[in-house]
Amino acid sequence: QLQLVESGGGLVQPGGSLRLSCLASGFISGYYAIGWFRQAPGKEREGISVISGSGGRTDYADSVKDRFTISRDNAKDTVYLQMNSLQPEDTAVYLCAALRVRNGNILPPFRRTQWPYWGQGTQVTVSS
Repeated sequence: QLQLVESGGGLVQPGGSLRLSCLASGFISGYYAIGWFRQAPGKEREGISVISGSGGRTDYADSVKDRFTISRDNAKDTVYLQMNSLQPEDTAVYLCAALRVRNGNILPPFRRTQWPYWGQGTQVTVSS
């Protein structure tokens, strides 16, 4: 019943932009936090951003802080990741994950949180 589906990945040139979407089904609106993660070949999974259930609190990894923006539209059950100034090192499978929360202002820490629900991932390739 609880499901996450990512979309929006693709091939982009260095310096370009993409917007990823994470569509959530079966969750109570405003009461689930979403994290974005990525996994590149030969590297461990990296947490890159997180947003509270209300959308009022966000956090970013240093590697993407000045380039990526996380947001959500709870009326559409969708969380977005706007990615600008993409570089080859951003190439990875991007995944979203969800944590149900009792308070919409809770912002889960990336690395310490056990995320129970995951999407299938969407491929982002940055290449000239």
